[in-house]
Amino acid sequence: MSSLKTGRLFLRKHRKWPHLTFHVKWQQTFKQQEALRNLKEAATAPTSSLQPRQQTTSKPYLLSSLIHSFSIYDCEPTPQAYHFIIKTLSKTSQLNQISPVLDHLEKMEKFDTPEFILSHLIEIYGNANEIQKAVELFYRIPKFRCVPSVYSLNTLLSVLCRTSEGLKMVPEILLKSRALHIRVDESSFRLLISALCRIKKVGHAVELFDCMINDGFNLDTDICFMLLSSLCEQTDIHIQGVDVVAFLGKLRKLGFCPGILDYTNVIRFLVRKGMGADALGVLYEMKSDGIKPDIVCYNMVLNGVIASGSYSKADELFDELLVFGLVPDVYTYNVYIECLCKQGKVEEGIKMAVSMEELGCKPNLSTYNMLLQALCNSGELGQARDLLVREMSSKGFGLSMQTYKIMIDGLISSGKVTEACALLEEELDKGLCPQSSTFDEIICGLCPIGLTCKALELLEKMIHKNVSPGVRAWEALLLGCQSNNSFAEDVGLLDSLVNSSTLPEP
Repeated sequence: MSSLKTGRLFLRKHRKWPHLTFHVKWQQTFKQQEALRNLKEAATAPTSSLQPRQQTTSKPYLLSSLIHSFSIYDCEPTPQAYHFIIKTLSKTSQLNQISPVLDHLEKMEKFDTPEFILSHLIEIYGNANEIQKAVELFYRIPKFRCVPSVYSLNTLLSVLCRTSEGLKMVPEILLKSRALHIRVDESSFRLLISALCRIKKVGHAVELFDCMINDGFNLDTDICFMLLSSLCEQTDIHIQGVDVVAFLGKLRKLGFCPGILDYTNVIRFLVRKGMGADALGVLYEMKSDGIKPDIVCYNMVLNGVIASGSYSKADELFDELLVFGLVPDVYTYNVYIECLCKQGKVEEGIKMAVSMEELGCKPNLSTYNMLLQALCNSGELGQARDLLVREMSSKGFGLSMQTYKIMIDGLISSGKVTEACALLEEELDKGLCPQSSTFDEIICGLCPIGLTCKALELLEKMIHKNVSPGVRAWEALLLGCQSNNSFAEDVGLLDSLVNSSTLPEP
């Protein structure tokens, strides 16, 4: 009995009891945390203390510190430790030391490297313009015991899409990604379509969009908005074979619901291209989709139909926007007044200008210039100067260069060159500087009626304003001097003016 007790006592003293699993895991985690803390302390040590140790080994100092820190605590390095080294080397602009770190991670470690660490390094290489290294790392991902996914592919695509050189590499990357069993998703298409739109290859972007839909991907509203906006920013009506109106219709059939901004972009594009009827059709589609057009949309469509000569449609649109409860702004009134003036209804245009002010919308300088232009075109110069100019002055509008040009051109076309000259001198006295063509027209009008001296005076003022006369003005002056009795005196004055002026190139 005593021998049995002695045996039990021996077992109790010398038997190795198994550790509980959670206890072992907790100890391992604690050791790794302490090792990582030790590594971070080594990384923040002063440069003077790091330099001697860095020269004693072929490995980068941080990599040596990682190995040393984890060996002290008798544990395996963690992915977080390697991620810390990569981030530290990136922040301190030591990207050249990342390569040996990657070699060690690939060949010496056994854990599965998280994809986000390698994707982050791809992004770091991209920010440093190390495109080739980013591509090589992407192909190398499986060697780090990591299964690449669309996450790392998209990171690389975002890097490549920043430059034209990188974009050239995209087709090869997409082909090789299939060998890695990576399937692109909507976010991949969004990256590529955005890059193509940015470099104005909108036609190719639309083709890629078609491939996306044909492959069974869901319709992405962000991509639709991006494509429509990019199409409407182009200068051609048919962008690389893409009709904007037809493309909008295709998107609607696919289930895309355009918003007011999408419709506004399309309408603006069509009006800019002189396609007022198409813009009106888009406005109708907009209303059929249950979207109420705002005053901006109506203004643009009004402008488009008036430019195409559909004045009756303009009247209908103006009445329609009032029925819908929209408040016309000064641009709306200006467009409609232009419509009236183009039809020769100048008096109605003037009445509209008076009415708009009564309704709380004050006419601007463009309103008055438009009416002045219409009156001058109809030969009613007296009414233009007596009525509108006086009205403009009473409203605090000073005569602009455009206003003077309208009246001067109207006087010249009516044969009233001397009045046009007086108006030009008034403009010069106010410190305004007309265009060279305005001077030329008046000089060419003064010389044939024997007012060469007046033309020379005007030429002198023109030169003082640093405005070079055109060829027609010089020819008119020479012919005027020849027919003048004081030919020698005029030629002498002309010669002195020529020497102080810059002759136009032939």
